[in-house]
This record gives sequence, C-alpha cells and structure tokens, in this order.
Amino acid sequence: MTAQQNTSLASFTGDANPYGGGDPYADYRTADLPFTQYANLADRQLGAGVVAANDEFFAQRENLLVPEPAEFDPEHFGHKGKVMDGWETRRRRGASAEQPWPTEEDHDWALIRLGAPGVIRGIVVDTAHFRGNYPQAVSVEGASVAGSPTPEELLADDVKWTTLVPRTPVGGHAANGFAVATEQRFTHLRLKQHPDGGIARLRVYGEVVPDPAWLTALGTFDVVALENGGQVEDASNLFYSPATNTIQPGRSRKMDDGWETRRRRDRGNDWIQYRLVDRSQIRAIEIDTAYLKGNSAGWASVSVKDGEDGEWREVLPRTRMQPDTNHRFVLPEAAVGTHARVDIFPDGGISRLRLFGTLTEDGAAHLAARHQELGG
Repeated sequence: MTAQQNTSLASFTGDANPYGGGDPYADYRTADLPFTQYANLADRQLGAGVVAANDEFFAQRENLLVPEPAEFDPEHFGHKGKVMDGWETRRRRGASAEQPWPTEEDHDWALIRLGAPGVIRGIVVDTAHFRGNYPQAVSVEGASVAGSPTPEELLADDVKWTTLVPRTPVGGHAANGFAVATEQRFTHLRLKQHPDGGIARLRVYGEVVPDPAWLTALGTFDVVALENGGQVEDASNLFYSPATNTIQPGRSRKMDDGWETRRRRDRGNDWIQYRLVDRSQIRAIEIDTAYLKGNSAGWASVSVKDGEDGEWREVLPRTRMQPDTNHRFVLPEAAVGTHARVDIFPDGGISRLRLFGTLTEDGAAHLAARHQELGG
C-alpha cells in the first residue's frame, strides 16, 4: 500500500448539531470543491456499483451511489432502528469488559467498482443527516484490476491498493471533500470508515481513461462519449442541468437528464465545447432532444478543431431541431479533430450528442501510450 499526496479541501471537524426540525439541509456543511467540474466516475449510469461491504446492519451499501441527495425522515424507523439513506454499520465493541472500546485498527469497509476506469481528481465523502452516527475518520484506497473481479479477488493479497485519501477526520452532516493528486488509472476503490458509523453518499470525480484494445476492437464508436474518454471542457450556461449529461450512456430518461439552458434575452446563442477521446475521424453525428419538448434547441450546428490551437471548422451547418427527436446526420467526408463544439440557437437544450468515428493512427498511438503510462 503506497501513500500518495492528498489535500483535504474542507475539514468539518466537531459534531453536527442534532436535527432541530424544519429543512434537514438547513445546517448542512459544504464548500466550493473545484474538482466537481470532472465527471463522477462512480455514477450508476456509467455502470458503477458497490460490490461488497463487511457490514451494512442499519443501512444498505448501495445507497452510497444513489444520484440524488440523501433524504431524511425523522419519523422513519424499522425493525433495526432508525432508517437512514446511506450506508450505516453497527457499533463496534472491544474484546472484553476491561477493553470495551474498538481498537485503533478497527474499521468497516466497502468495495466500489467505478463505472469507468480513470484518473481520480477528487472525492466527496458525504455524511448528510449522519449527525451523531458518522465515522470518526475515513480513508480511501484505489486499485487497478482487469476484467470483472469478484470481491474475494479484490481482497486477495496480490492486489495492490494505493492510498488516495489517508485516514482523515470528517464531520457529520457535511460534504467532506478531498483533492487527489495521483496520476494513475483506477478501476476499484476501497472506502473505509474508522471505526464504524454511517456515510450517505460517495462521489468520485475524475477523467475517464479507456482501454485502447477495447476501442480498437469496436472500430467505429462514439468518440465523445464519457465512457470512452470524452469530456466536456466548457459550456455557455449550466442553469438547469450539467453539460456532461449530453455524453452520458444511453438515451435520456427524463427532461433533467439532458442539458437545458435558461431563456436568453439577448441576440447570442448557447454552446458546449468537448474534448474527444483523442484525435479522431468523425463520420456521423446524432443530436437527440429526447424529453425536451417545449424547450428543445431551435437549431444546432457542430464544429470541429484539430489541436488546442486549431481553428474551428463547421462540419454540420445550422440545422432545424425537432422536439423530443433523435436527429442523425452522415457527414459527406470524415472530419478530423481533437475537439468538438455544439452550438444551439438561440437557447433551450439537447439531451445527447453522439459523434461516431475512429481514432486516427496518431490518436490511437497517443491513447495507448497514456494508458500504459497510467498503469492500465
């Protein structure tokens, strides 16, 4: 186990106040966490899961990855006690009446499979509504294991775990944020709480690093998809929903599962800029406005540039969009580039953008080198 650099961005030490009624989030403690600009690699929509935990007596481990904020019902009790929206273990005890306290080494753990392997930039251990039953401290480790390992295989002695968040005190009813500076590709995490307690949510922010062999086998694939290593670099407006929604897997399932901007009152337009998985040849485009009916974009165009200093070249001219419709376009010739941009006119939203193509020869070589450099 190797300790790596870690920075705790928000230290919420001390107890949280008991729930006093009213809005349960009124005294919730959080901070501005800059790494949340990255995608959540532990998103269920990407395929993440909590594959095992040593104890989940009071509340199930799967709650850790629920996308919505944790809920709190002060009157909700079950056969095992207060029902909490998170992962909560029983109280640990010592070995004897003379030593009734847990040892320094005692802890509970959960194993998390990331939805997409990648480099982790920050972690949030959220203890929302855990006020007197949160852990004293937490730690997080990462591992890179090929395939689909079982919990037993992940816990085997030959698996190397790298410390991403060293054992650090946390506060109750708070979003405890940790910046991570480890340039390595991880597939799984081990979350520990010392010695016991409850955690509401876990968020793991970072950059997807795909397997080049898999993309090569696919041939033509979506070169901007989040799961393949695409990412949003910037957007003109994020009023209603994040731009990253547009490159999530699958079709949108409801209106807020896409990207929608506020209503414009000027003569401008809204846009999103993307970085492709690597240098690619784009041959076909899909722009989906699923579930956006009275608020879909009126028109849309797509541009591509080759390299950071390249010039934008329009590959799909401004085209009328229909509400709640998947629009498909075959380009007359392949568009080569490293970045893409979708402009919508004048405002509104789209649910998904798909750019189908293949890696260029140099793009494939660069991706393979980065994968190897990050330990993939």
